[in-house]
Amino acid sequence: MKDLFLKNGYAKLDRLIPNSEVENLRVLYDELLQDKERTLGLRSDLGGGEGGTVEKITQIMRPSMVEPKLLETISYLLALDHVKDMLGEDMELDFDMLINKAPHTNTPTPWHQDAAYWIKMPDKRSASCWIALDEVYEENGCMWFIPKDGDTILPHKHYTEGGALHCETDAINAECIPLKPGGCTFHDGFTLHYSRGNTTDSQRRALILNFRPKAMIQLEREQGVDHTGERKVRNK
Repeated sequence: MKDLFLKNGYAKLDRLIPNSEVENLRVLYDELLQDKERTLGLRSDLGGGEGGTVEKITQIMRPSMVEPKLLETISYLLALDHVKDMLGEDMELDFDMLINKAPHTNTPTPWHQDAAYWIKMPDKRSASCWIALDEVYEENGCMWFIPKDGDTILPHKHYTEGGALHCETDAINAECIPLKPGGCTFHDGFTLHYSRGNTTDSQRRALILNFRPKAMIQLEREQGVDHTGERKVRNK
């Protein structure tokens, strides 16, 4: 997995956490999805649907600040162990987030690079662990990746007003990564990725944990970046 991650910018792990942990995370996850009061200020619609009756792509940033029980689960520790193995012992959790695609919303997450959202950092090591809490496949929004080609950031802009960033890219080499609950992918901040909209009867729940070197987290905080607030292009 380490070799694939370093070569392509992404890798798949069929099983990160056991089913018992998946069930525990689902309970905490659904409570946060339903509690708009506690998640106020951290919650938005990546699909650009603010103010609508249904959130197409619910994003809750830094959920463990609202629900510290998340940090007590083994998912954070196991993901960090893999990231340290791939990128070094100085890697730490920078931020976490929940991204849910509601049933029949059919709203894609467009092609983008996560690094477009971040400030420029001298140490570019990063890894996002995308943990599936449901079975994920093409029709409900599993991840697609394009093998990374260096650390170049393509021009990004908002896909919809207030929604996710996106960039134009040739997706001919894109790979679809279906997962069972408890499986995960790891991807680099410069790796292009995308997911289709959810056209099924159920939710597509994902917990995402982002890791980077401790010194770079300190640099972000010194510049006022805590991964809450407005979505915008910071790394041009």
